[in-house]
Amino acid sequence: MSEPVTPLFSPAQRRTVAGALTLLAALGSVALLIGAVIVLGQLVGFFSGVIWPLAVAGVLALILRPVVELFQRRLRLRRLTAVVLLYGIFVLLLGALLVFVLPPVIEQAIAFIANLGEYWTRASTYVQDHYPQWIELSKRQLANPTVRKIADTLSAEAKGMASLAIPSLKAAGGGVLGIFAFATHSAIIPVYLFFFLLARGEPTGKLGSHLPFLKPDLRADVVFLVREFVTIIESFFRGQILIGLILGALLAIGFTMVGLKFGLLIGLALGILNIVPYLGTIIGLATVVPLAFFQPGGGWQLVGFVLLVKIIVQAIEGWYITPKIMGERTGLHPVTIIVAIFFWGTAFGGVLGMLLAIPLTAFFVTAWRLVKQKYFKTSHE
Repeated sequence: MSEPVTPLFSPAQRRTVAGALTLLAALGSVALLIGAVIVLGQLVGFFSGVIWPLAVAGVLALILRPVVELFQRRLRLRRLTAVVLLYGIFVLLLGALLVFVLPPVIEQAIAFIANLGEYWTRASTYVQDHYPQWIELSKRQLANPTVRKIADTLSAEAKGMASLAIPSLKAAGGGVLGIFAFATHSAIIPVYLFFFLLARGEPTGKLGSHLPFLKPDLRADVVFLVREFVTIIESFFRGQILIGLILGALLAIGFTMVGLKFGLLIGLALGILNIVPYLGTIIGLATVVPLAFFQPGGGWQLVGFVLLVKIIVQAIEGWYITPKIMGERTGLHPVTIIVAIFFWGTAFGGVLGMLLAIPLTAFFVTAWRLVKQKYFKTSHE
């Protein structure tokens, strides 16, 4: 008779080992996901000159495709004629913009840059006159070697960030080449857009036929997720661009009416920045409040008027404009949106990641819900 085999681990030890292996597998999955995001970010950064014109043209094609189809239906035009008509309308609108809107905006931008020194002088004088204890405190703290070292480090970091944003005189040749490359890539966008708009049918209509190597269920899931991502991209950018233009116009009118200098420029700029959620609000508050306070004839009363304009416009946007244009929101918590903006902005190295933060996050939330519903059903369901 054979002797009974003694288990290698006790039940408690087996549970501990199983838990450790599960945790290790989860950490490995997270590490692989982070590594994939880092590699994708590096690839996007390396090929950004090729990718971003295609991405811009693709997003514009998704936004403008209903307009082309409307021209086809209502005017009974061929697809090519409808696209040419759309380009003609765009050229007319661009001409009107160059004639009526751009000159005052450029004039205000030049005046704004020229008056930055005066604003800084007014701010410094105000602090010295009203809060001299802050000046003395800062001088005493800067006398401390540790604090001085930290300040020097922060100053060096700020200079490094500025050198990344604005080419130095030493790299002027590279800056010129960079500007030339940017202009070249921008010029190719209308060409890409033209051919994208000529394409008929849904962008993902034949995607399933190009994935015969996948199992039917997995192929259906992939097609669903890609279609969902395209839908999110289309609705998000179409809504955000329209909302940004409306907000920019409302803020420009409001700031100009209450007497804020450079109100047209600042209002339009904040509306454009609103394409990235919360960016327009954060930069707007950090910009218009000191400008309203330190401009000639400004003060707390003008600050109150400017904040009132901002509150009214944000209320109109939140209660009426966004629900009408965007319909249902992404369902993401505001904290999730802020974290997503910084995460994808870091992963993709700049503005492109910040613009795609909400669509990418909403896509991954949709993918997780699909995986959870299909593969992680609980026993009581």
